[in-house]
Amino acid sequence: MTRRTVSGALLALSLLLPPAACGEDEGAGSGSASSSAEISADLGSKPQVPASDGEPPTDLVIEDVVVGNGAEAEVGSTVAVKYVGAFYETGEEFDSSWSRGEDETLPVQLGAGMVIEGFDQGITGMKEGGRRSVTIPSELGYGPRGQGPIPGDATLVFVIDLVEVSG
Repeated sequence: MTRRTVSGALLALSLLLPPAACGEDEGAGSGSASSSAEISADLGSKPQVPASDGEPPTDLVIEDVVVGNGAEAEVGSTVAVKYVGAFYETGEEFDSSWSRGEDETLPVQLGAGMVIEGFDQGITGMKEGGRRSVTIPSELGYGPRGQGPIPGDATLVFVIDLVEVSG
């Protein structure tokens, strides 16, 4: 398992974005994130996000569950992803491409502001065929206001499968 964090100070200018779905030093972030060891490595099945009883991290936490061996997602690339989004503390799902069909993917142009900043940054550097757990602090998510079913100041966890990289 690979675990990376991105300092919150480097991301102070984050924007809140209304997505359709909702860097890089080795080491642990502040607090502990859901363990990717509890997330299934079976890319053919919908992953479940475990609840966490640890303090929510203050930095973006990226953990590879499965390292892909295809093309790498870079800023400017268009990617197709499958995902499950859940609340950090409870593991309760609030959105999932899987619930719209097993083959449903979300297209995202990285760096174009199509999704929340933490989701975008969490995909960058992935390789096709990979599965990654991304824990997103509120500042890189929906902030103090929240959006839809997501309350203000929520820490989110996305399990993202990178299906395709193009462009």
